[in-house]
Amino acid sequence: MTEIKDPENTIVIELKDGPVTIALLPDIAPLHCARMKELARAGAYDNVAFHRVIDGFMAQTGDVKNGNMEADFNIRAAGTGGSDLPNVTAEFSGIPHDRGTIGAARSQSPDSANSQFFINFSDNHFLNRQYTVYGRVISGLEHVDKLQRGEPPMNPDRMISVKVAADIT
Repeated sequence: MTEIKDPENTIVIELKDGPVTIALLPDIAPLHCARMKELARAGAYDNVAFHRVIDGFMAQTGDVKNGNMEADFNIRAAGTGGSDLPNVTAEFSGIPHDRGTIGAARSQSPDSANSQFFINFSDNHFLNRQYTVYGRVISGLEHVDKLQRGEPPMNPDRMISVKVAADIT
């Protein structure tokens, strides 16, 4: 596992094939990083499905309202919700959407990001300055690569648990 330099700004997502460690970029997107940590600490991301996984593009998850596979789960509704918290204002930057970066999912409005996010499978530079980049996978990307594909997947994978590294004992 990669050394964690800043545990307070590192997220660990447990997938079926192993952990994925994400270094957040609070200097670039402080609002998005704070939201992810808040939801992780509340346990809101636990058991949430990857509802949109497009080969060669990205894996999307984070619908805490409709994506929890342990609570009245309906794959058709997954991806249509967020959280009970207000939306997050866009924090566009020059950080490119490279393989392994984390982007904030949103609707047409740039300021509509909430809880959903995606992990880029490849360099998706056409997204640059249109979606907020707020983290980067530093280990475990090979586990993301094994996620079930589909829009939605027939048998979606889930985030078993999502924690801030500083809270892991």
